[in-house]
Amino acid sequence: MVSALLTVLTLSVLQLGFALHIRNTVLDAAAEGARYGALADNELGDGVVRTRDLILSALGPGYARDVTIARGMYRGYPAATVTVRTPLPLFGLVGIDSGLEVTGHAAIETLGQR
Repeated sequence: MVSALLTVLTLSVLQLGFALHIRNTVLDAAAEGARYGALADNELGDGVVRTRDLILSALGPGYARDVTIARGMYRGYPAATVTVRTPLPLFGLVGIDSGLEVTGHAAIETLGQR
């Protein structure tokens, strides 16, 4: 009986670690995509492509389906905002579709006029 309880506890901790790994990977990809799209010589759409490429290489195509980017204000500055909605794994790789949403922000670069 004790071994069954310890097995369930161990599997729960492993699943939590897996979910946190996915969250951190997708969050990092969103932030990198926002920075890439906010560069002065890039378009916002380049940030979406960069985010998808990073997620595809790290996690696979199932996690890179819903990536959006928008121009707006963040803390009073013009910013690019990348939002990624991805499945949240609850039991192995099976979970809630679009259960995890992360957002990355980056200040938009402009070329100064002299």
